[in-house]
Amino acid sequence: MLEKMRKDVRILLVGEPKVGKTSLIMSLVSEEFPEVVPYRAEEITIPADVTPERVPTHIVDYSEAEQTDEQLFQEISKANVICIVYSVNSKKSIEKVTSHWIPLIIENTDKDSRVPLILVGNKSDLVEHSSMETILPIMNQYSEIETCVECSAKNLKNISELFYYAQKAVLHPTGPLYCPEKKNMKSLCAKALTRIFKVSDLDNDGILNDHELNFFQRTCFNTPLEPQALEDVKNVVRKNLSDGVCDNGLTLKGFLFLHTLFIQRGRHETTWTVLRRFGYDDDLELNQDYLFPPLKIPPDCTTELNHNAYLFLQSVFDKHDKDRDCALSPEELKDLFDVFPYMPWGPDVNNTVCTNEQGWITYQGYLSQWTLTTYLDVQRCLEYLGYLGYSIVAEQESQAAGITVTRDKKIDLQKKQTQRSVFRCNVFGDIGSGKSGFLQAFLGSNLMHQKTIKEEHKSYYAISTTYVYGQEKYLLLHEVFPDFDYLSDADLACDIVCLVYDASNPYSFEYCAKVFKQYFMDSKTPCMMIAAKSDLQEVKQMYGCTPLEFCRRHKMPPPQSFTCSSTAAPSRDIYTKLTTMAMYPHVSQADLRSSTFWLKASVGATVFAVLGFAMYRVLLRPR
Repeated sequence: MLEKMRKDVRILLVGEPKVGKTSLIMSLVSEEFPEVVPYRAEEITIPADVTPERVPTHIVDYSEAEQTDEQLFQEISKANVICIVYSVNSKKSIEKVTSHWIPLIIENTDKDSRVPLILVGNKSDLVEHSSMETILPIMNQYSEIETCVECSAKNLKNISELFYYAQKAVLHPTGPLYCPEKKNMKSLCAKALTRIFKVSDLDNDGILNDHELNFFQRTCFNTPLEPQALEDVKNVVRKNLSDGVCDNGLTLKGFLFLHTLFIQRGRHETTWTVLRRFGYDDDLELNQDYLFPPLKIPPDCTTELNHNAYLFLQSVFDKHDKDRDCALSPEELKDLFDVFPYMPWGPDVNNTVCTNEQGWITYQGYLSQWTLTTYLDVQRCLEYLGYLGYSIVAEQESQAAGITVTRDKKIDLQKKQTQRSVFRCNVFGDIGSGKSGFLQAFLGSNLMHQKTIKEEHKSYYAISTTYVYGQEKYLLLHEVFPDFDYLSDADLACDIVCLVYDASNPYSFEYCAKVFKQYFMDSKTPCMMIAAKSDLQEVKQMYGCTPLEFCRRHKMPPPQSFTCSSTAAPSRDIYTKLTTMAMYPHVSQADLRSSTFWLKASVGATVFAVLGFAMYRVLLRPR
């Protein structure tokens, strides 16, 4: 992510007649004082390659003799910065700064977008004294005034500096960063820098150590700090702040103090370089281009996180899992999302992914939720990765580098193989058939636990990992609302269909049969019938044929018995079968009925699940 700056800068010079506005422009361009000065200089454009900030700059003159008030108001509204020129030897021109020019500019500019002002005292060659004593009270009165420069068009004193300061006032304005009256940093700036500190604090110990400071320095300025320079920076903080340095590292207070010091010493371009590198715009909001980098997703393709993104998210989990219990407590989760402008995960997430006995999101559950967000709403995922500073910490061009766009599903069917890692299963069934229980059972939640879930915390999604032929895959279950007449494209688009009926209710199967016949009978999407509540007395279904006959007739696997009312965690075999069918939609029904096929698919699932957890424990040890 490169710094986002303006495409150009427009500088307007105003002031009383004869104060030297035109002479200043002509002296800058020709590098000598003009013998003949016109009423008004033509608009001048200075190319980017000859300006210190590498930005094209337009300099616009104003002449009361040649322009109407309407033309002046138009120029004021177009300007990015306005230089009010007065003559240091003319008391009247100084008085006009406050009595006429500042009120006129304020009246003709948008109140929400403050235009910076620079006071320019010209003709300093004609006096021996400075006008600063008179000007300082004016600067204190108006926060719009960025700075004051005394110069001379005749002997070229401070001419280049004047236009440099004007550029700087636009590209690196003081206004959003600092309040001169209170002599402190503004809250929005402090908030942005706090996020930057937390993103840069790679081990989350509240201190930027030498390694982290160097990484930060390289990220923002493309060069590391020499050891002595690092010590000098920390010594400056130590001298001014008792708790600015701790364990030889920079605390948040010390970090904010340093930036306040930069701003107070006129080095606010340093702070702006940092802010822009971390994605902030001129209003100290995260840039839309930073949060939402371009990502092309063709039809019939899905979005998944790639290996680098998972490694990054693992490191984020790792640095916030303070007690090393492989789960995030509410406090740890709040700390993790502290760099977000809002809390992105609600209480429903705890019923969408795996949690521990205390109801806290586990490591696997955390990665599952990120996988779900990437699959369902990749733009939201890009935004979230942006808040966490993915492109900066992982040293990538943008968050889009962490996303894999899968190939068209039609190609997978043709080639009879897939590279996808996430498979969507839409779960259909009549009201009360046991769909919600089927979703919750996938997360290891039995009926007793399901009864404790509040209605407002209920989730219509469940996602976790399954193992097929030893490969870890994500299965995403989505409970479809049973409104038969209004099934959207999203309700129908999936890798496998799950039709759930209550084996103890004689009228439950009919809904599944109708959904299948109307929407899936002629599609290539594999379907599986689930006979839920199999712990209860099975009754005859009031339909033209039995569920088993129906499945045979339509070349589906036989109905799978399912219950989640046991005291132990429900069996996961059925979910492995669903994932396998989603991965191999071309496999014949004869193979699907074969017990050998399922045995091969699920073999190693338990072994891999145990190994996966053991591997994570091993990774934790060195920390």
